[in-house]
Formats: sequence, C-alpha cells, structure tokens
Amino acid sequence: MNVIALILAAGRGVRAGGDRPKQYQAIGGAPILRRAIQCFLAAPEVDGVRVVINEQDQAHYDLAVEGLDLMSPVPGGDERHHSALLGLESLTDIPPKFVLIHDAARPFVGAALISRVVDGLKGHHAVIPAIPVSDTLKRVASGQSEISETVDRADLWGAQTPQGFRFSTILEAHRERAMVDYTDDAAVAEAAGIPVHVVEGNPDNFKVTASADFKRAAAQLGVSGMRVGMGFDVHRFTSGDGVVLCGVEIPFERGLEGHSDADVALHAVTDALLGAIGAGDIGEHFPPDDAQWRDADSAIFLQKAARIVAERGARITNVDLTIIGEQPKIGPYRNAMRDSVAGLLELPADRVNIKATTTERLGFTGRREGLAAQAVVGLEMTG
Repeated sequence: MNVIALILAAGRGVRAGGDRPKQYQAIGGAPILRRAIQCFLAAPEVDGVRVVINEQDQAHYDLAVEGLDLMSPVPGGDERHHSALLGLESLTDIPPKFVLIHDAARPFVGAALISRVVDGLKGHHAVIPAIPVSDTLKRVASGQSEISETVDRADLWGAQTPQGFRFSTILEAHRERAMVDYTDDAAVAEAAGIPVHVVEGNPDNFKVTASADFKRAAAQLGVSGMRVGMGFDVHRFTSGDGVVLCGVEIPFERGLEGHSDADVALHAVTDALLGAIGAGDIGEHFPPDDAQWRDADSAIFLQKAARIVAERGARITNVDLTIIGEQPKIGPYRNAMRDSVAGLLELPADRVNIKATTTERLGFTGRREGLAAQAVVGLEMTG
C-alpha cells in the first residue's frame, strides 16, 4: 500500500452532547464517522482506511461502518496523541509510504483537499491543509473575561486534517514524544525538527465540536428542517377478554388478532416514525413470520423505531394518533394511553395527542369486525 488513511475516532466528544460520542451521531441520516470514512474510500489516491476507536464503542462502530470496505479497527488511547501512535504502530506490518491522519469529527473533507495533501507529499515529508486566520484574535486568561492582549493575526493559519506524512518519519517522531500531549500531528513533526508544509484547506472542512455544529453540518448538507410521517394499521377482532392500545390493557369482550400483542395504535405510530425518515415499515424490521415476535410487546417495535430516528439525526416533536372503531370506548383510558406513548418516546405528555372516532357504522370497523389506527408524527432534523 502506498497511502493509508488513519482516522482517529477514540475520543468522547462530551461538548457535543447526545447519548453517544459525537462521531457516531448522525448528520443527514449518516453517522459523522461514516461520512468521514466515505471521503477517503472515494479518493483514488488512498489505498486503505483504518479507524482507531475506543473499545467501548465497538457496537456503535459496527453499525456506523456497516457495508464499508475497511481495514480492521484498532483500539486507541486516552489522549489523541496516544491514539495516533497506536494507529501508526498497527501499520508497521504493512508499512505504507505515506499516511494521512484525520480527525473523525471532520466529515466534509472533500476529494480535492485529499488530493492536495497527497500531491504535496511528493516533495515533502509533512503536509497539512490550513486556512488563513481572518478573525481578530484576543487573548483571555482561563477563567477570566478580560482581554489581556490582541494577537497579531498576520501569518497565522488554522490547521485542519487530514495531515499527511511519510510513514516512517511520523512514526519515529511519535515514538520519541509519546509522553507529550500534542494537539495535532503536525506539532509532533515540528518538535522533531521535520519541516511541515501547508496546502490550501477548505472552510467547509470544519470540526464538529459543540452541539450547535450539528445544525451547521445539517445546513451544509441541505437536510435541516422538518419531516412528517404517517402510519396506518388494522387488526381484526378475535376471541378474548381485552385489547392492548398504546401499551394499555383495556377490558373488552373480545381481543385483537395479531402475531405480536396486536397493539394497532403503537403499530401505526411505529410505521409513521419509520416512514418519516424513509426507513421502510414495521414489517421489514419485525417480520410477522418471525417466531421471535410472537406475542411480543409492541413497545419494543416503537422504541426500536425511535432509536433509528435518533441515529438518522432527527428528533421527534409530536405524535397525533387516531383510533378508529365503534368499540371499545377509549375515553376512560385516553390519559393513560397518552402517558404511555409519551413515556416510550421520552416526550412531554402535551406532545402526544390521542383521539377516537367511528365510521358511522360503515365498513369493517362500523360492523365491529376490528379496529384501525392512523398516526401522524413530526420530526425535526437535528443533524
């Protein structure tokens, strides 16, 4: 291999918030890490891609890179420079001529930028992309608010990744300085006396750091905004002594027929969530001929759909559900049903609305042959 991209993804990214490290959170329906990886897989100059991960994130990693042709991942360290060294050491059995070291939190690398870095390595041992600093810079002591000085921005550049190096050169530099906490690999090279050259960076190649950066990333992809999904389900009556609606048991002279618990209401909401993000329907994720879902609690289906929504970079804003049928009467159970759905989706109760209606004795529900449910959900694309 001539060029290998080493993507550092072992950090925790706590400033970004969320229920998982930022590199596994989604923007535009795909995890940040996956978007970064795909930039390098598409680059003709790159012969292989290896990711350095936190061992605790294996499940997140497997889901994020599903279907991608990658070298096996390797565990990283507690600090960035530790992870970089561990990643470099993992390549010693197949030493490339060049290595590109990239931060996973930069998902908008771009093919042209990668090409500029690789081209620069043809004549230099170390090359990084950077952009001139245009803002006026002020120095403020940690924990203080008063400006101590204005920093001259002339000749200052903002460094980006991927940073490219001759493999043997940067490996030796990292080995010799493994105890020093450098913020990027160019600083390691500089400390080792290796000249580092700059090529033109890309303002779009920003690093996702804080929660607000997800909106910027979504806007850059053109995917910010709202989504709406609709779901509809039907179940016929069968023998029994009650039905389950929204996870609430309602006494009745009959039951509902279905492979799972036949909760027609939760099935409709589940389909609405999946539809809003283009993820198919409930039958694709929970096939009715799969024995493991026999008599299953439909809350499992709803919460799985909610997780998929979150992984696609969306947030549920509201649910509007209508139960269609002559019987049973749901009025006495409406609040419990609303609270159940709100709890399952971790929404405030006032974001869930439940209604009931009849078809004026028309059709199968009018003949009291079964129940139908229709749901509409709103999503906000956060990434």
